[in-house]
Amino acid sequence: MPGPRQRQQKPPPPKEKRSSTPTFLLELPLAVDPGQATRLRAHLEAARHLYNAILSQGQKRLRRMRADAAWQAARELPRTQKAQRAAAFSALRTQYGFTEAALHEAIKSLRVGWIAEHIEAVLAQTLATRAYRALNRVCLGKAKRVRFKSRGRGFCSIENKRHDTGLRFVLQPPEKGNAGFLLWNGDRLPARIDWQDEVVCHGLRHRIKYARLLQRPASSKRAAGADAEGDRYCVQLALEGMPHRKAKHTVGQGIVGADLGPSTLALVPQEGEASLEVLCVELAPDERAIRRLQRQMDRQRRVANPEHYDEKGRLKKQGTKKRRWKQSKRYQATRRRKASKERKLVAHRKSLHGRKVHEVLALGNTIILEKISYKAWQRQFGTSVGLRAPGMFVAWLRVRPKRRLIFCRARARPHSGEVSNAAPYFQPKGMGGL
Repeated sequence: MPGPRQRQQKPPPPKEKRSSTPTFLLELPLAVDPGQATRLRAHLEAARHLYNAILSQGQKRLRRMRADAAWQAARELPRTQKAQRAAAFSALRTQYGFTEAALHEAIKSLRVGWIAEHIEAVLAQTLATRAYRALNRVCLGKAKRVRFKSRGRGFCSIENKRHDTGLRFVLQPPEKGNAGFLLWNGDRLPARIDWQDEVVCHGLRHRIKYARLLQRPASSKRAAGADAEGDRYCVQLALEGMPHRKAKHTVGQGIVGADLGPSTLALVPQEGEASLEVLCVELAPDERAIRRLQRQMDRQRRVANPEHYDEKGRLKKQGTKKRRWKQSKRYQATRRRKASKERKLVAHRKSLHGRKVHEVLALGNTIILEKISYKAWQRQFGTSVGLRAPGMFVAWLRVRPKRRLIFCRARARPHSGEVSNAAPYFQPKGMGGL
């Protein structure tokens, strides 16, 4: 007799791609005692070793893949044949294990011994993803090389990929005190939460996607919230939803024409008066203070190392021989003061950029900008661009909700004495009626 009829199993339905949701960040400082700070420093040191190991392994795979003749053959394919080029490069990545999933598998063999006691498997995967993104920028020609994390530079951030295990943030219910804690490797790190801040209250009402631990240098070891090494710790929460918008930050209606230069910003709203002003003019005193500290450091360096300078004060040529610089305690103190000034300048510039973005959005919700290369400005106007960061201002303008950003192409200006009936110089393509 024939055996019982076997039921044919239907193939599982294809998994639907999870739709991405908007994300915003909320940062909270942590109150860390000396014992917890020592353990956190050990965890971050283990993460540094693991990151360097997977970065080195991925770099070897990238070099072997580029040395293959099939790589050059794939590069020679015309860019019009997009499908063939993509298939060729994808096959090479799979063959040499230069994919994010392959690095996730490779890091399992590296997370052994004492490193496994500090770094969980989920955190190791995020380190592999971080290394893959750095290597992929080199592969695509967007970067020249990758940077390994030295012991001096340290490893100052680590994040999770979900919020149900490992590094995670928990919030007590109101009846238990509304306290928040960052949990990691048996430590319970309390967070300082200001419930009077409307931004914090808005953020903690949203679902937490994952948490990120940050280590930042303080001005000194005696600074408030700093540990014995002069570092502060805070947690960044990636939250689902839209960030809080204060009532004073209104969004106007209409079109705003903007012309951004290395140090100036011109605005021409559809309704209202035009304006031309220097971008981040309040940063000038901070820049002068940093410049004075740089000159002081140069004098201290010359006094401590007279053998490296000739009688005219010029640096002696050493060829390929590496110089050994002596650093006095006063020089190190001045360097710490300069680093603190630079951190404050970055925070001040970020605040000024945010304020200016809100001022632009108050004039209109459609902003027209000229499409230019900010990297070219760095070569021509390095000092001004390094101080005011116009490219970063445009990046802040991009991520703001309830706005439309249009980039237009610059047309050649007519020569002197010529009459041009062409469209205006600052006109976006396809919007001639504006």
